[in-house]
Amino acid sequence: MVVIDKERCKGCGLCVSVCPRKILVLSESDTNSQGYLYAICISQEECISCGFCADICPDVCVEVYR
Repeated sequence: MVVIDKERCKGCGLCVSVCPRKILVLSESDTNSQGYLYAICISQEECISCGFCADICPDVCVEVYR
């Protein structure tokens, strides 16, 4: 399970680029309070809990639970 703190996310897209299952995307219309499009998980069921997204996040806003 992937949990993303949308208020800390700056929408850099690094987590999206490293996800092997391609289940992370940037929000297309919703923004956080700072005006950034944030990352979201579109299919928790397909997450393999690899942790790549959490490892690469420069703002430490992604947590992965196994």
